[in-house]
Amino acid sequence: MASTDVQHRAAVLGSPIAHSLSPVLHRAAYAELGLDHWSYDRFEVDEQALPGFIEGLDGSWAGLSLTMPLKRAVIPLLDGISDTAASVEAVNTVVFGEDGRRTGDNTDIPGMVAALRERGVEKVESAAILGAGATASSALAALSGICAGPVTAYVRSAARADEMRGWGERLGVDVRIADWAEADLALTAPLVIATTPAGAADALAGTVPERPGTLFDVLYEPWPTRLASAWAERGGAVVGGLDLLVHQAVLQVEQMTGRSPAPLAAMRKAGEAALAAR
Repeated sequence: MASTDVQHRAAVLGSPIAHSLSPVLHRAAYAELGLDHWSYDRFEVDEQALPGFIEGLDGSWAGLSLTMPLKRAVIPLLDGISDTAASVEAVNTVVFGEDGRRTGDNTDIPGMVAALRERGVEKVESAAILGAGATASSALAALSGICAGPVTAYVRSAARADEMRGWGERLGVDVRIADWAEADLALTAPLVIATTPAGAADALAGTVPERPGTLFDVLYEPWPTRLASAWAERGGAVVGGLDLLVHQAVLQVEQMTGRSPAPLAAMRKAGEAALAAR
């Protein structure tokens, strides 16, 4: 890592980006680590503007965090990507080497695994995924290392079903497809990962079983979701979107700054405070 008296820059890019918590988390890490000459900002950048933005960066830039819709669009602009990013064709982290090399990674997948491990979930016999969007493919990748048996995906369309089957084959996961109309059956799985947009799973709150397993709801705003509240009331373990956001940001900070371990507790505290103030 370069001397801390040299200015280093990082930022999160996406569209929309105004409500991103990434600046709060990364700046909290810099403060805790004493990285006074590091800055982290946010920029509204869409797919069309991305190539020009990256080409315009100077040598002070250490890295970028990427959110939608840039996770796939950035890949052709990089010199290489990690196996993890390649497994889901999505990059959420770019690190700039001292030689100018641009390397992409995906910290969402190990971030999911770390968030579950923090709550004591390291292996499960089966799992269920609610939804089939981009986050669902990351969930499948995370499950490929911790789920011994089948993963049932509850989807709304035949096209989504085909996508999830394809990801399952690619990731080596036994994916079984079920219709969204039967999504209440998902809640009996030992691990349920909800990847749906805000409100989409609210109707399931009334069907949480008496003894639920673990729910990983990737939303962090609004929080708690109706499903997460009902789950906790039944005594089930709940992992939330802020847990995922913090764990994936920890890995980004470590890659961009070369400092490890990143301060998980300070980053989470900053995130919780920022959400409470909204």
